[in-house]
Amino acid sequence: MPAPETPPPSEASRPPASRTARCSCGALQIRTQGAPIKVSACYCRACRRRTGSAFSVAVFFAAEQTEASGPASRHSRLGDSGLPVDFHFCPSCGTSLFWRPAFRPGWVGVAIGAFDDDSLHPTQAVYEQDRLPWVTIALP
Repeated sequence: MPAPETPPPSEASRPPASRTARCSCGALQIRTQGAPIKVSACYCRACRRRTGSAFSVAVFFAAEQTEASGPASRHSRLGDSGLPVDFHFCPSCGTSLFWRPAFRPGWVGVAIGAFDDDSLHPTQAVYEQDRLPWVTIALP
């Protein structure tokens, strides 16, 4: 009698997804484990200046889901909450790779474009009042 086929693993039994985000030159990286807390597009002027684009998209993880490696410089600015946001960027290529907002203790935001993964997408948008009129992001 042939052995029964092994059923495919259920979603619950699969290991959490592991992803690595990298700066432009590859020197600075952050590895993430598991599902993000949320993915948020931000239209605020500070994010627009930081990215040089019309918006920023942060993939937020719990700090314990992340592990950074490589050289990093840090820039801190006050957010609208009055608390600092510490941005970590590559001192060689300048990529702003991840940040730690003090108003969300234990969270790490990672720049969505630094992942080689097209399965991530924004689930919310903030600072809509600062959105440039020609920008449209499809949200679920």
